[in-house]
Amino acid sequence: MTNREILQTAMAQSAIDLNCEAADFLASENKVVLSRKREGARKYLELPFSCNLVSYGSNIVASVQPEYARLAEDYINRFPAEHCFETPNLHVLNDGLRERGQLVCFMAEYWLPDVDKARAQDCPYELRLLTQADFPALYRPEWSNALCEKRKELDVLGVGAYDRGKLVGFAGCSADCGTMWQIGVDVLPEYRRQGTASAVTARLTREILDRGKVPFYCCAWSNVKSARNAVRCGYHPAWVELTAKPVEYVDKMNGR
Repeated sequence: MTNREILQTAMAQSAIDLNCEAADFLASENKVVLSRKREGARKYLELPFSCNLVSYGSNIVASVQPEYARLAEDYINRFPAEHCFETPNLHVLNDGLRERGQLVCFMAEYWLPDVDKARAQDCPYELRLLTQADFPALYRPEWSNALCEKRKELDVLGVGAYDRGKLVGFAGCSADCGTMWQIGVDVLPEYRRQGTASAVTARLTREILDRGKVPFYCCAWSNVKSARNAVRCGYHPAWVELTAKPVEYVDKMNGR
């Protein structure tokens, strides 16, 4: 699989998720489309979106419900694409959403592997390939980034790092859609800064590619340690995404 094919696969998936065309992400002008449920969308998405913005760097595609179309269009055409995903400009969108009972909720950067840079990484521990049969005992807080108990049927493959039989680092992936598997990684605190995260991530990346799937990686802009791990494993930023949710949803996440 080439880097071009990997990027095309990601854009095709984003087009399904947003209810647009893959070519829309390469246009010079922004685009607003109506969101709806589509077969093949990433399985964890709650569709239709009220307001969701995605940029692969050239422009912004906003996937919205009709009542948010004008707000989204005015916003994405008011500021440069790269500034629409950060403050202070982001306050403009959030204020408009609040008037409609929504708030900016999820913001993340998504990464894709560069096949020319993705290579094995060393760590002091034994690496083992794990499958669904190995996962039931691992749905514990310390592995909550690598596995998701609420969607355990999507967890399909993992790589564990073992210190004399003890699992100390773990990268797992979920089959979020037909073509792309998302990687999450956890390392026990006392085993960090030893190359463990990059070793399990790099090995899992190769296992996913060998199965004809596109691995992808997601982290917040502020999660420096996670971004560093992605870079070490040959990943590069591919797209950014912002999703609005009802005020009540955001309050619940904040424990209010």
